[in-house]
Amino acid sequence: MTIVTLKKGEGRTIKAGGSWVFDNEIASITGSFKNGGIVSVHDFDGYPMGKGFINQNSKIRVRMLTRKADQEINQAFLKMRVANAINYRKNITDMSCCRLIFGDADFLPGLVVDKYSDVLVVECTALGMENLKETIVKLVKEELEEQGYPIRGIYERSDSKERLKEGLPQVKGFLGEEFDTKVEIFENGVKYYVDIKDGQKTGFFLDQKYNRLAMQRFCKDAKVLDVFTHTGSFALNAGIAGAKSVLAVDASELACKQARENVNLNGLEDCVRVTCADAFDFLKEEVLAKHLYDVVILDPPAFTKSKASIKNAEKGYREININGMKLVKDGGILGTCTCSHFMDFDNFTKVIKQAAKAAHKRLRQIEFRTQAPDHPILWAADESYYLKFYIFQVVDEK
Repeated sequence: MTIVTLKKGEGRTIKAGGSWVFDNEIASITGSFKNGGIVSVHDFDGYPMGKGFINQNSKIRVRMLTRKADQEINQAFLKMRVANAINYRKNITDMSCCRLIFGDADFLPGLVVDKYSDVLVVECTALGMENLKETIVKLVKEELEEQGYPIRGIYERSDSKERLKEGLPQVKGFLGEEFDTKVEIFENGVKYYVDIKDGQKTGFFLDQKYNRLAMQRFCKDAKVLDVFTHTGSFALNAGIAGAKSVLAVDASELACKQARENVNLNGLEDCVRVTCADAFDFLKEEVLAKHLYDVVILDPPAFTKSKASIKNAEKGYREININGMKLVKDGGILGTCTCSHFMDFDNFTKVIKQAAKAAHKRLRQIEFRTQAPDHPILWAADESYYLKFYIFQVVDEK
């Protein structure tokens, strides 16, 4: 077994419970290996810390698979990891559509598996996991079918730029027999068409499942604005909850087309209207027009995907929240979030406070929420904690 030895004082992430060893933390590598192969990690004094896979193409040099130094990384080990992940979901969420495997948080770094009805979508972003992917996907399908969840097809969406950092090509396509990639799912009483082939990420944002449900209780008989609607998820939850009217806004023509299909699928044509517009410009125009809503929902994409762009991201979040607050009638509701793990809790909270001050609004916090529990947050793995979602009552400053 190749041994990776850490420098003295390094390995803080894995010692705290995370799973990454960075290139600048390593003192020496003893033995031969191929990128993607399994290695043993030792502390500076020789103490064994577990096993993971190595890749010299990546700054994340080793991704840990186990903390047990004598653990064999074989099919039995992978079957155990898969069974644990699926059984966890059975206990905490609705299995009809959910994230089954969430990378490091399920101790299978670099792998995501989402379940949409009877279809699986797989994303692999690490070289070592690429070597194990075929076996794991087969085990996931077998475990689900043993537990009474038949799977009719599997699609791979390993087309993110993260693969390039690992020396991997971007790929997408069927794993096995072809099938219709427009899949119908049901969540929180709402039906959706999910485009697993060309939709964002793996086709749908499962992480907001219970945040969408939480917003339903504020929407009955309400005038609702859903900005950055994507395929209409928050807007549809508002419509199903009995909103008086819902306006859904997104800059993407494709997303708006899909949102309108979902409106029709749920028979909400008389309630939910979808408009294609730049969110920043739209919010400014609505403020100038002095329009007011009972409920405003802001669900933007990640404005930052690196530490270097946090300041610009803060500016974007501040602007949309200032205008979003101005559009909420006195005593109305604002749902606002960030899905970037680089925009941490403290930064996001600071920006919301600044926005409230600039908008001359007072905020009464109703709830603070994070991602759905099928996207578990592994402490010490900061990247697994990314979604922060506030629900406020907005009160005019008087």
